[in-house]
Amino acid sequence: MHVQVRLFKAIRCCALLLLFPGIFSHNAIARDTDTARHIIPGVQLYSPYTRISVPPGQTINYTITVINNSNSIQNVNLSLLGLPRGWTYTMKAGSWDIRQISVRPKKEEIITLQIMVPLKVNKGGYRLEIRASGYDVLPLTVDVSQRGTYKTDFFTNQSNLEGAANTTFTFNATLKNETADTALYALESEAPPGWVVAFKADYKQVASVRVNANQTENITITVNPPDQAPAGTYKIPVLAATSGTSASLELEVVITGSYAMDLTTPSGLLSTDITAGDEKRIKLSVKNTGSAPLKNVKMSFTAPSNWDVTFDPKQIDLLPPGRTADVFATIKADKNAIAGDYVTDLEAKTSETSAKAEFRISVKTPVLWGWIGILIILLALGSVYYLFRKYGRR
Repeated sequence: MHVQVRLFKAIRCCALLLLFPGIFSHNAIARDTDTARHIIPGVQLYSPYTRISVPPGQTINYTITVINNSNSIQNVNLSLLGLPRGWTYTMKAGSWDIRQISVRPKKEEIITLQIMVPLKVNKGGYRLEIRASGYDVLPLTVDVSQRGTYKTDFFTNQSNLEGAANTTFTFNATLKNETADTALYALESEAPPGWVVAFKADYKQVASVRVNANQTENITITVNPPDQAPAGTYKIPVLAATSGTSASLELEVVITGSYAMDLTTPSGLLSTDITAGDEKRIKLSVKNTGSAPLKNVKMSFTAPSNWDVTFDPKQIDLLPPGRTADVFATIKADKNAIAGDYVTDLEAKTSETSAKAEFRISVKTPVLWGWIGILIILLALGSVYYLFRKYGRR
């Protein structure tokens, strides 16, 4: 009885040993078949740049190679996984958007992947995957270098300029549209009364400017103060605005004063007479009619040929606003000048401004020549009388 039991157990064990290898072999074959059906190591994805750092609003261009190491044609389905909300992409081969590509045996194909990082994004690393369905997975990491914004920026490298009141102040500014849409910006300023502010884009005067998404536009801003603006510091707020966003820029103009002067005579008379070869001394008044001091006021002239003008003094070192300085001009006429009217221009000039006075001068001949003329006439009459007396009775 015991012998029969032992024999039965031995037969059962042998049967199990013969049965299990078949089961194990069937499972292994099934797994291998599933692996061969879904993951073929012979197809691979490759890109040299798998981790890139970019600022917000940047567009990333990847070149991805699909490599077929197998001995048959492979039709590869491609997809991008893990794309954050608000991000967009395109996948192309040649000029076509694709989602599947066919690769010949032992060959490779190139696809391009373009990922657009939005402007409004948090700083950090973002993991994506390019998946060749059933074949290979290519991990990509995009590191956004800073927190993104969704705004407008308006800035200039030089916001402060200094000059006289009659100066045209020119500022070069940049308007940046850091939004995802093209925007039309209205340009405005809040200058003091009497000031003129103008905007130029592409060398044309404008009141508004259109800027594409994530692009910039160069704006030239000219500021013209009134000619008599007092010396001081003036703030000029400038605004670029749309219905959804805006940015401001504050310009600063420092007025050193206005530069102007007047050149005349104390009586206002700008004419005189002179005898040929003689001199005439004229008193001039140089008045500072601006709001800034005038320094190194130099006197000069333009006169007919062989005429000369000298000044006393030749230069006024300092002339405060509202003050008048006297200058004497000595005009010497050409000794051979014939009778008539001549024009001599007198000028007072600094590096900032100038003033002119046009003098009309009547030239007379010397008295001696008048007596000589009379004597010639008398001699002529005497000669006629003599001839008449001597030959008249014949």
